[in-house]
Amino acid sequence: MTPAARCVVPRHAIEMRLPGECSERTERTATEMISTGDLKKGISIELEGQLFQIVDWQHIKMGRGGAIVRMKLRNLRTGANGERTVDAGEKFPRAFLDHRPVQYSYNDGDTYYFMDNETFETFQISAEQLGDARHYLQDGMQLEVISYKDESLSVELPTTVDLEVTYTEPGFKGDTATGGTKPATLENGVTVQVPLFVTIGDKIRVKTESGTYVERVN
Repeated sequence: MTPAARCVVPRHAIEMRLPGECSERTERTATEMISTGDLKKGISIELEGQLFQIVDWQHIKMGRGGAIVRMKLRNLRTGANGERTVDAGEKFPRAFLDHRPVQYSYNDGDTYYFMDNETFETFQISAEQLGDARHYLQDGMQLEVISYKDESLSVELPTTVDLEVTYTEPGFKGDTATGGTKPATLENGVTVQVPLFVTIGDKIRVKTESGTYVERVN
């Protein structure tokens, strides 16, 4: 007896559907078209054979009633940012991304290995695809991998991570959290601005999205 097909509902594709519609909906997501009038930040589309995420967009009216749409895009395969200008009303295939829980294992040069929490299979993502996210990976870290049609694209990190300060200039007596800031190098090699009272050996909390200081945790 053939097992029933597993219904995977991408996080960005949650919507009302009729009973039994799941498998049909999953197949449609690859060819569903989206118009420039339906663009939103965070939506992913296929364009010129590549996968892009909408970072921002602007509708610009032209003379004689025409209009164009200028889009700021992030290439989901390379991490590169760019811009595209298209005619208003143009349509593109919408790309529904899948999110699943994984565990970071290790890296070998520019190749990073992860384990699927459900299947225990190991897969790899390149440093180029990960971008700055690779700097915040920690052994055994639980996170989510972002994929499209079984192609692993990148990862979604926890909101913050705790890292040790390996070097920073000494502060001064009386320094407080409301004072100035100074650069500090962390154990992952990233440099962030920290309050003057932070010293070498301190562990601090950092936002993974912006690489900014949140608080000292020890």
